[in-house]
Amino acid sequence: MSDMLFRTPRLDEHERRVVEQIEELKRSLGYALGTSPKRWQGLLRRNSLARAVRGSNSIEGYNVTVDDAIAVAEGEAPLDATDEARAAVEGYQSAMTYVLQLADDPHFTYSPDLVRSLHFMMLQHDLSKHPGKWRPGPIYVHDDERRVVVYEAPDAALVPELVQELLVRLEATREPNRPPMVAAAMGHLNLVMIHPFSDGNGRMARCLQTLILARTGTLAPQFCSIEEYLGHNTRAYYDVLAEVGGGGWHPDRDARPWIRFCLTAHFRQAMTLLRRSRELSRLWNLVEEEVRLSGLPERVIYAVAEAALGIRVRNATYRGIAEVSEQIASRDLKSAVDAGFLIATGERRGRYYGASDRLRALREKTRETKSLEDPFDSRRIDDAPFLPGLENAR
Repeated sequence: MSDMLFRTPRLDEHERRVVEQIEELKRSLGYALGTSPKRWQGLLRRNSLARAVRGSNSIEGYNVTVDDAIAVAEGEAPLDATDEARAAVEGYQSAMTYVLQLADDPHFTYSPDLVRSLHFMMLQHDLSKHPGKWRPGPIYVHDDERRVVVYEAPDAALVPELVQELLVRLEATREPNRPPMVAAAMGHLNLVMIHPFSDGNGRMARCLQTLILARTGTLAPQFCSIEEYLGHNTRAYYDVLAEVGGGGWHPDRDARPWIRFCLTAHFRQAMTLLRRSRELSRLWNLVEEEVRLSGLPERVIYAVAEAALGIRVRNATYRGIAEVSEQIASRDLKSAVDAGFLIATGERRGRYYGASDRLRALREKTRETKSLEDPFDSRRIDDAPFLPGLENAR
């Protein structure tokens, strides 16, 4: 193999320990989601995927709510999203759904056709952006906020060879000093620096990173992604790519700042998911008891719990997860309103249901303090060994 790509830096002791801590967090999360008989895991999976899709598209300026991302995934019209944002989310949702299907495919291989097919799924709504085709000429990345060109991609003639080298590298046997999350970060970095398409390169690189992570099998694919984190930290994401890229195609530059950024993202995203799993477990138990005392069907818990999380519930999305008819869904939701759990807003197809004050009060009882802990804080590393569990991983 030639060596035309950014090289994976050898992890130092500090970085290896952070990797171990992230893997321990993910094992704790896998245990939490794999042993409980409760049905709240389905809500967490659905919401996590919607947040990933939302996060990746928000980086490109396509902003949608979590409930609109869920609606689009289920073929429903969003409440707030523009037509352009809806098309972008639909395309990305299609690509991510395919990634989920590939996660455990025994016949899977990385190939240029796979990369181009995923790109076509994302941008098929705008043929002017050449979906599924390598870019025909030069391309420059602009920082609109600062009004400057921050990156010039390699010559278009090099794209096929560079992409092929990247994919061969991904197919190679896993190296001991190259954990899956590091391999995924390098796949993201190299693809976004090659910038093989006329548009959608960031989305494609983030999708590839999620695919690489999903193929490791550490967690369910919905929980592998760091796209939600990247969406919340877009400026830092752009800044570290600019730092590593150095304004042009310089694969000899040090990728370590990028690796540390991605490891921090994994650490914080895993902490977030653990916190959400604990909160949702407690919330589900509270809602389950309240719904039982109100004499409502047990399936109504799905709608009430989702509304408690701040998601606007609609007939279509509720009947999809509760697996009931439109008529039964309407009756259930009206009953939840009459019982004081939900508040209805709007009419007909635009109607949705939000949390009542009573339900918001239940939600507040389950909240934990959010953590922004830095895994690379030297004071933290020098402390006692990190042993996260379901109760102390905060």
